[in-house]
Amino acid sequence: MTTKQQGILLMCTSALLFSAMQIAIKSSADDIPLMEQVFFRNIVSLVISFVIIKRNNGSLFGGKEHQPLLFLRSSFGFLGLMAMFYAAGHANQGDVSTLIKLSPFLITLWAAIFLKEKIKKVQVPALILAFAGAVFVANPAWTSNIFPLFTALLCAFFSSVSYTLLAYFKNKVDGMTIIMHFSTFCVLCSLPFMLMDFVMPGTYQLLQLLLIGFLGGFGQIALTYSYRMAPAGEISIYNYSGIIFSIILGFFFLGERLAWNSWIGIFFVLSASFLVYRFSGSDVDTSL
Repeated sequence: MTTKQQGILLMCTSALLFSAMQIAIKSSADDIPLMEQVFFRNIVSLVISFVIIKRNNGSLFGGKEHQPLLFLRSSFGFLGLMAMFYAAGHANQGDVSTLIKLSPFLITLWAAIFLKEKIKKVQVPALILAFAGAVFVANPAWTSNIFPLFTALLCAFFSSVSYTLLAYFKNKVDGMTIIMHFSTFCVLCSLPFMLMDFVMPGTYQLLQLLLIGFLGGFGQIALTYSYRMAPAGEISIYNYSGIIFSIILGFFFLGERLAWNSWIGIFFVLSASFLVYRFSGSDVDTSL
C-alpha cells in the first residue's frame, strides 16, 4: 500500500469514526449539556495522546518555535467545533451540513496559497461533484435564520484553516503532539462552562460520553495522520465519505430512511472520490 493510499484509508476511517461519534452525540443530547459533551470528546484523546507520547519519550506540546502556529491550529479547531455545535442546534440540519461541507474547497485554496501545493485539474470538478452529492443528501431547505447559517460558514472556515495547518506540520511536529496540544486546549476552554452547567451522568450516559471520547479521539488521530501522508488539497475530498457513513449509520441506529436523494448523493461522492484517486497521481502533470 502506497503512502497516499494509507492517507486515503486514514481519512475514510476518520470520517467513519466521526460519523459514529455524531450518532452518540445525538442520542445523548437530551440528557447531557453541550460543553460536557465537548469536554469528554477531548479528555479521552488527551489521555490517549499523553500515554503514547510518554511511552515514546516524545514532546507533549512541541518546541517553542512552533507554539504560535500550534496555538492557532488549536484555536481554530476549537472555534470550528463550537461553531458546528451551535449551528446544528439552531438551524435546519440540511442547511448546516451543506455549508460545512464547503471546507474542502477552502482547504484546497489554502494549501495552494500557503503550502504551495499545485491544484490538479481534476480536483475542482471533483470537489464540485462531491459538494453536489452533499447537497442532495442534506436536501437543504434554506429556511433557517441568517446567524446560524453564518455560523455554519464560520465552521467551514475555521475547520479549513485547522486542517491546512495539520498538513503544514508534516515533518515538523509529531502527530500525537499536535493532538495533545489541541485536546488540552479544548479541555481547558470547555471546563469552566461544563462546571457551570454540569449534569451528573448515569451509567448509560457515562458510557455514551466515553463512546464520544473514544470515537472522537481515534477519529482525530486518523485525521491528523492522513494529512501527513498526502497533499492536503487531494486528501481533503475523501472527508466526504463521512456523508455515506452517516447515511448508513443513521439507517441502522436511528431508523432514518434512505431516500432517493441520498442514493444520488452517494453516487456523486463515490464518483468524485474515484476521479481524484484515478487522475491525481503525482507522476502525472495535471496541475493548473
